[in-house]
Amino acid sequence: MSRFYMPYLFVAPILLLMAAFTYYPIWMSFDLSFRSWDFLSDAKPYVGLQNYKTLMASSEFTNAVKITVLFVIFSVPVRLVLALLIASYLIREDRISRFMRGAFFLPTVTSSVAIAVIFSWFFSTDIGMANAILSWFGIPQQQWLQQPSLALIVLIVVNTWKQIGYDIVIYIAGLQAIPRDLYEATAIDGASRWKTFRFITLPLLMPTTYFLLVVSVIEAFQVFTIVDVMTEGGPAGGTDMLVYMLYRIGFTLFDIGQGSALAVMLFILLVVITVIKSRFLGKRVHYEA
Repeated sequence: MSRFYMPYLFVAPILLLMAAFTYYPIWMSFDLSFRSWDFLSDAKPYVGLQNYKTLMASSEFTNAVKITVLFVIFSVPVRLVLALLIASYLIREDRISRFMRGAFFLPTVTSSVAIAVIFSWFFSTDIGMANAILSWFGIPQQQWLQQPSLALIVLIVVNTWKQIGYDIVIYIAGLQAIPRDLYEATAIDGASRWKTFRFITLPLLMPTTYFLLVVSVIEAFQVFTIVDVMTEGGPAGGTDMLVYMLYRIGFTLFDIGQGSALAVMLFILLVVITVIKSRFLGKRVHYEA
């Protein structure tokens, strides 16, 4: 009997921490989404689905969903494609490749606030390096963070620059796991580089790609810091994404009920997207692997 309970005894501390700081807050958010609370009073009257109805009828919520979906659609595929191309080059074992792996991965572990501040200066209209580079080619200055479409593109660039190092490292690990014998066999058969990449590399990388796709989509839906530091959801709501809207409702307007409702809706949305991806790509991933 002691052997049966001993493993649970060892994992009990981390389970208690997860219960206190993960599962209990999730349950509280779910409970508060059905209540009205201003974060200051003790009264938390039950309002049912009113918070959800208010959000669904809000034009700000519709705009935040649209902006977030656009951000995900235009950032995740670019990240994965660039990461695969760079990883295919950096898989070589030499000093330059090892140095470049570290250089690409460094932004991933760098403070998001520091990165956002630096890029705010870089894309500044008056003193930014981006406009200085454009001036070398006779291109007029651009208001990078003052135009909604350009501001969203800037955020996509910044987020890609920060996160792509992680994708590259995972892709390199996936490439290294592919047996070299397969490449030798295709070389003997006279297959071109493109055919080798299409029929050997890509299929065997499907599990890695699937993992990165799931992680990248979740991360893109939760982008907050660069939005808060660089644009604050502006201009004209052009970068007002779901997590930033959640922060603004919950911690600026102190409407914890609506903020919790938005958090629950975001959680459900991510679960649904993950299930859909698993349903359509899961069988292909496991079959190809």
